[in-house]
Amino acid sequence: MSTTVWEITIIALLVVLAFDLALAIIRRNKETTMKEASLWTAFYVGAAIIFGYSLAQWSDSQARNEFFAGWITEYSLSVDNLFIFILILARFQIDKRKQQLVLLAGIAMALVLRGIFIALGSAAITRFSWVFYIFGAFLIYTSYKLFTEDSEKEWKEGKSILWLRKKGASSLTIVLVAIAFTDLVFALDSIPAIFGLTKDPYIVFTANAFALMGLRQLYFLLGGLMSKLIYLNSGLSVILGFIGVKLVLEAIHGGGTHKIFGIQVPEISTQFSLLVIVTTLATTVIASLARSSKSKVAE
Repeated sequence: MSTTVWEITIIALLVVLAFDLALAIIRRNKETTMKEASLWTAFYVGAAIIFGYSLAQWSDSQARNEFFAGWITEYSLSVDNLFIFILILARFQIDKRKQQLVLLAGIAMALVLRGIFIALGSAAITRFSWVFYIFGAFLIYTSYKLFTEDSEKEWKEGKSILWLRKKGASSLTIVLVAIAFTDLVFALDSIPAIFGLTKDPYIVFTANAFALMGLRQLYFLLGGLMSKLIYLNSGLSVILGFIGVKLVLEAIHGGGTHKIFGIQVPEISTQFSLLVIVTTLATTVIASLARSSKSKVAE
């Protein structure tokens, strides 16, 4: 993409962040209703869909498919990230009037961290093709950890949080530090995942930016859904594992190897990746809601 396109995109993003900050400050003493959260979430999701379809007008259909595959994956990871925010804010009993600003600070930190990792990741894959092996192995490992961890397990304070407590830090300070560390961990997961779907830094950046937009409002919408999306981690595990395998296969092809023991090494298209991601998430949500409904009836 040209420098002009990058400049326009970054300026537009800063305007959106400034608007969201102003809205959070103005409404800091008001509780966000489900209706308001739903409308804003629909607005940001609609904006992402419009942007994705517009890519085909001034780029190509491949860019559009890569954006949607990347955005859906990053949005799913952001929702998982948001669940951790919910646990942290509940654990420290942060006043609802302060939650608006804390959430916005967390989202801004996530955007900055992902921007840094995008720049580093883009530079690494440009100079060293073997980085895909590392990215792929990391995603497969993350997939395994997500699949085997207990989704009901309560969020625990790390050593740095305990150290801050001993030093007399306020709950708000501790929450901001905890959210920053959470953002860092999720950035480490999300960047290899998006580079497994596209190598275009512009699409990587915009997919992440749109995935983070509106998370403050989505927080208030998802509060009551935490206990219902019981298979979310399993779904994300399948997606990250799939992208990890895709990265390893691309690394093999990038090294000039197209057959192993006479067997053709498959190439996974963006269209197929998008189909796998959408199908997995749809199955995850339907299965979660069906299981939650059965549990409710049983109770």
